[in-house]
Amino acid sequence: MSRTERLRLATVVFVVLFTQLLVYPGVSELVDAVGGSPSIDAGAAFLGVQLAAFVLFAAPWGIVSDRLNRRVPLIVAGAIGGTIAYLLLVGVVVTGVGSFRTALALRFLEGTMTIGAFSLAMTMLMDLDGGHGRNMGAAGIAIGAGAALGAPIGGVLYSYGALTPLVASAALLLVAAAVVLTVPDRAPSDRDRVHDVLESLGRTPELLIPYAFGFADRFTAGFFGLVGTLYFQAAFQLTPVETGFVLAFFFVPFALLQYPFGILSDRIGRVVPIVAGSIGYGIGILAVGAAPTVRTVTIGMGGVGVLGALVAPATMALVTDMAADGDRGAAMGGFNIFGSLGFLGGIVIGGWIAARYGFFAAFVAAAGIEILVVLAALPVLLRVVPDPTATFGRAA
Repeated sequence: MSRTERLRLATVVFVVLFTQLLVYPGVSELVDAVGGSPSIDAGAAFLGVQLAAFVLFAAPWGIVSDRLNRRVPLIVAGAIGGTIAYLLLVGVVVTGVGSFRTALALRFLEGTMTIGAFSLAMTMLMDLDGGHGRNMGAAGIAIGAGAALGAPIGGVLYSYGALTPLVASAALLLVAAAVVLTVPDRAPSDRDRVHDVLESLGRTPELLIPYAFGFADRFTAGFFGLVGTLYFQAAFQLTPVETGFVLAFFFVPFALLQYPFGILSDRIGRVVPIVAGSIGYGIGILAVGAAPTVRTVTIGMGGVGVLGALVAPATMALVTDMAADGDRGAAMGGFNIFGSLGFLGGIVIGGWIAARYGFFAAFVAAAGIEILVVLAALPVLLRVVPDPTATFGRAA
């Protein structure tokens, strides 16, 4: 049963990331449609407010699910709530009621709801047996596939109108709600020790290590989502469709290799994939920023995607390895808080640097953050995992 449950839960994760990435290739067009100015700052605000909601509400969803010992009803509520928020956002544009601030408020509401579906679907994957790397590899391939397909398909949808990605997102979240209803709840019954993410960290402070790597990795993802999109369009005069396909050169290998690399981390340990992949990832980002042509950019994006796929499932599996059964919802909520902070930082900080100091300076900052996190965290990681081949969890 774990295999089919893994597939259905990965489908929910896929849908949330797919709908999130649908809006990125033509974000300036969407911002203009909802009443904002098509600028870097307005685009950062529209994308960032969703991620702010991710940061604020990832932990509460996980804590509530641990206390109730239920995941499925909360995932359904999050998916349906996201559908309603998307449809309200479409209604704002169609009726002409409200302003850009209204659109930002609805975007915040959408993020509040969809982070519940996303984070708890990942937590349900953690609850399955079969090996932590295997389960987090399934989550990783769903994340990567959602992003890989979301970017190019989003670019195509924009050709039918700026609101089309929003309508598609609303419909797909309803599908996700229906799919998760077919999955049995397997939340652990030990709930008494789970109070909040801070207490979970107090019991297991080593969780800060995968959290830090998750922050850095998501920072670069957010960076490419906004700054990379605008850079490719400004430097190479790409359309939203073409931009989506350039982004796909990163996300396709990132998606396809997550599952096998997750299994690899079950066999060889988490340390080598995380450290080697993160350093190469940072260098690859810098190479993309320096690439002179679209062809070299796409090659660089493919290389970065491979390295990202090496890091992501090992990092998520390390969270699973370290968290106690009753803390899994809070632990994954904490991971998603740090990840969402990173995504938000990639958009806000990357956008701020690009607007004031140029695109290449923003690429340098994104690459530098990735590498600095590795250098700062490596000594602690080696103390926590003195045997680099240790995997904590049993790959049954």
